[in-house]
Amino acid sequence: MSLMARLAGSGRSLVKFFKEVRMELKRVVWPNRRQTMVYTAVVLAAVAFVTVVLYVVDTSVSYIFRWLLGV
Repeated sequence: MSLMARLAGSGRSLVKFFKEVRMELKRVVWPNRRQTMVYTAVVLAAVAFVTVVLYVVDTSVSYIFRWLLGV
């Protein structure tokens, strides 16, 4: 198969792919403004919580190693 034939075939499949993507995006149920705000708040709270937990664990482990090594 020649290069031009392969490129022409891939071009058609690329157009088909984007048409299917467009059809799928029409089926998506998008969240409204209030849901988006709530979801964003939940994500930010979770990130803050994990940050605090990691800080506490890191500080504790650091303190324990300093105490064990006598530094």
